[in-house]
Amino acid sequence: MIYIICMIKRTLSQEIKRLALKFPVVSVVGPRQSGKTTLVKNVFSQLKYVSLEDLDTREFALQDPKGFLSTYNNGVIIDEAQRVPDLFSYIQTTVDKEGSPGQFILTGSQNILLHEKVSQTLAGRVAIVRLLPFSLEELKDTVYGLKNPEEYIFKGFYPRIYDKNIAPDDWYPNYVQTYIERDVRLIKNI
Repeated sequence: MIYIICMIKRTLSQEIKRLALKFPVVSVVGPRQSGKTTLVKNVFSQLKYVSLEDLDTREFALQDPKGFLSTYNNGVIIDEAQRVPDLFSYIQTTVDKEGSPGQFILTGSQNILLHEKVSQTLAGRVAIVRLLPFSLEELKDTVYGLKNPEEYIFKGFYPRIYDKNIAPDDWYPNYVQTYIERDVRLIKNI
């Protein structure tokens, strides 16, 4: 099977760049698998990238947040930043001291700054951008452009379906099951 892989230009790309010129922190939030990581890695390709899903990286950030951040003194993309809530206080201290725009690009599957374990909101220091799956506008002039509205309704707009050529009836049941089961577990633990 041949996959056609092309980077689909996201409409939020220019807005995120613009905000990174004004704010020291830009937070890109949205549903899982909506393309947050791909977007920020593409838009901010000059920055180092670190994922707090990686257990060793997360452990370093948990044990030594200040040392962790000092590793990335020229700006960094921190993926799934809500995994280490204490980082936000250190990020505030750093941006208050240095004040450089676009210093931290954060991603998270939820509004990470409203997460109950995050005590530092970064108010006035952060621009928050919500990324949803593809829009009709983003898809229409690409190799993924479909011929009729029924195809879009059936296929949906999640990037992985297009990027990996996954049948929607294979992808959606698995996505929903893992998403809902995880969230039900989280609610039961509250």
